[in-house]
Amino acid sequence: MNNKRLTRSSDRMIGGVCGGIAEYLGWDPTAVRVAWVLLTFFTVFSGGVVYLILWLVMPED
Repeated sequence: MNNKRLTRSSDRMIGGVCGGIAEYLGWDPTAVRVAWVLLTFFTVFSGGVVYLILWLVMPED
């Protein structure tokens, strides 16, 4: 069983959400940040709203 937990990262640019997602998935944090920015622009900034919600909900590392 996988005991990994999704938390905000200490490798943060703003809130640590993208860094935490990258650590959880084992991906490069820069790639997750670029993907998040593209998703935000192509979905009329709804990615920003999701980011703020995750920032409030995700626990600290």
